[in-house]
Amino acid sequence: MDAKIIKRVVAQLCEEKSLSEISFRTNFNTQMPSVKELSEVVTLLRSAILPGYFGSANIKISTVIDKISKELKQEVLRGYCFFCETPSECASCSYKSSNVVESFMQTLPQIRHLLATDAVAAYEGDPAARSAGEAVFCYPSIKALVNHRIAHELYKLGVPLVPRIISELAHSETGIDINPGAQIGEKFFMDHGTGIVIGETSVIGKNVRLYQGVTLGAKSFPLDDNGCPIKGIARHPIVEDEVIIYAGATILGRITIGKGAVIGGNKWVTDAVPAGAKIV
Repeated sequence: MDAKIIKRVVAQLCEEKSLSEISFRTNFNTQMPSVKELSEVVTLLRSAILPGYFGSANIKISTVIDKISKELKQEVLRGYCFFCETPSECASCSYKSSNVVESFMQTLPQIRHLLATDAVAAYEGDPAARSAGEAVFCYPSIKALVNHRIAHELYKLGVPLVPRIISELAHSETGIDINPGAQIGEKFFMDHGTGIVIGETSVIGKNVRLYQGVTLGAKSFPLDDNGCPIKGIARHPIVEDEVIIYAGATILGRITIGKGAVIGGNKWVTDAVPAGAKIV
């Protein structure tokens, strides 16, 4: 390529104003979170939470936990620094990341408990499953939920960016899209799973089953004075205990699907559904 063209392209790429629309910044010489390294952290977490199912059963758990905490701290630090506005603000990121990772690591037993109930739900809810262990090995529902339950704990601790990356890793792998903010109770099963979308402020109770292509989404987005969506408001459904939602159903808005309700396939639901009702 002609040297003059190269020089002109480089000059244009280096213009800070050309990046203003995406608020790009260099994080004050701190690297951005690494998708590759976070993927490796999730792999280690899977092996620690469910040894033998993900990775070898013959692991020294203390060594793995120590490695996870060190690597995760680095990525959480980068997540904090990604949103820092000034170098002085960035100075506290290391301290925050250490405290957050320590708190997160203490949630691993609870994450394992929830995932065990999810595996049982898969076994009980699918006549093709021969055991709960088979569900852990083979079902995309469990793989997606491992990532989600990890990401959700980090989300609750206020970690920026990293939980979303972890969720999107599962989305890419399984085709199941769960925002890390979604609250999901025990014994949750996504049969087949492909194409399921669960929005950020969704609340899902215990023993709920969804089939492929289900969407728990938002009906509309209130806008601010600049025409931008208002952040941080509850806009997704509440699904109470023991609800079943069949393939392709779309549930929109902050509505409640009452306990034990059944939503038939390909239904479009924007109004509350009473407990025990069948919408077919």
